[in-house]
Amino acid sequence: MVAAAGLQTVSLDLLTLFFVAILIVALLGLLLIIAWIQQRDARSLAWWGSAYLIGASSMALWSAPAPLFALPTAVPTALIFVACGMIWNGVRLFHGRRLLPVATFAGAVVWLILCQLPALSEGSNARLALGATVVASYTFIIAYELWRERRISLYSRTAAILVPGLHAAIFLVPFGMKAFLPNAFAAGWLALFALETIVYAVGTAFIVLLMVKDRHVQLYRSEATTDPLTGLLNRRGFLENAHSLCAHQAKRGQQVSLLMFDLDYFKSINDRFGHAVGDEVLRIFARVARVSMRESDILGRLGGEEFAAIVPETKEVADLIAERLRAGFEAAGVGIGPHMIGATVSIGAVTSSAAVMDIDALMVRADAALYRAKREGRNRVCIAEDEPLPGHDPRRLDTARKEQAAERERLSQRKSAA
Repeated sequence: MVAAAGLQTVSLDLLTLFFVAILIVALLGLLLIIAWIQQRDARSLAWWGSAYLIGASSMALWSAPAPLFALPTAVPTALIFVACGMIWNGVRLFHGRRLLPVATFAGAVVWLILCQLPALSEGSNARLALGATVVASYTFIIAYELWRERRISLYSRTAAILVPGLHAAIFLVPFGMKAFLPNAFAAGWLALFALETIVYAVGTAFIVLLMVKDRHVQLYRSEATTDPLTGLLNRRGFLENAHSLCAHQAKRGQQVSLLMFDLDYFKSINDRFGHAVGDEVLRIFARVARVSMRESDILGRLGGEEFAAIVPETKEVADLIAERLRAGFEAAGVGIGPHMIGATVSIGAVTSSAAVMDIDALMVRADAALYRAKREGRNRVCIAEDEPLPGHDPRRLDTARKEQAAERERLSQRKSAA
């Protein structure tokens, strides 16, 4: 039918494919180097860009006419292995793991040594199998390094694992092709290799830049939601995470408990010992709170000496957590250096109903329980009584807030007088 229509089949010219692949890989290498120059904190970009340039050089040596370069035929392939090792180390560096410089050159050194054996002469099945296996091993290891990283987004992580995995699988294809389809091997494999190199180079560069973007987004988000003094969530970060936890618990029909903390006589500590000691007291409280609570609990600093936590637990469990934290801070706050501080904390707690979880209303009730703990002598835990949430009536919520503001003012006056 094709012949009758006057059409001719089009075959891919291997030299053209390799020339295009070399240009694309080299340009992507330069792009990654430029990206590193603009973002010097992402040193992994330099490793990846250099790996691309080495890979392009290897392909140029491999496809060049024999008289042009007086190099052993094993050298271009060895450079490919070096490029693979550099990409692997770049991934490790990007995720904060230790570099393995020896592993960068291990594949190339083993290749050059083994290629001296008669059984691995040029064009032999054994030599082809060894080269494909080394590249596949490197790419599977790269995919594993990416799989270990849980902090990147789901889309980035899926693509980062899929592309190296497919690349490794394709590099294992030629051994089977030469074993079972020896006549169709040469042209078919080389064309497939050139096309796959283009797709892999572009896909990997895209994934690399996407990973760097994800990392910067995470850093900016962390800086925007983290208190620099204590390392805890700031008010914004705490409220965002608290809303998410409440929504999750509401779907499951389960409760949450909110704890409010206020360090006792903190203004007096600053006045007597200085703000440096006061800052250390805040850091000590943050450390004790982290130890006393679990990873699933959300803890933040609302401002000054005020902290809050929300836990997916009932009133009884929240009371145990609060008491453990109170006792731990009382023990840790006895002294700082030569100063006898005697720092303590007052805690107010409230538990939501399973049906309605209003953060603003919970904070008002927990705040009321906190100031009841202050009135009753400080260094204690007070649990808010079960009552209808004022969040359903804006007038009651405003009234409660005004009463607590007045209570804060009275307590502040007492502190100043003391």
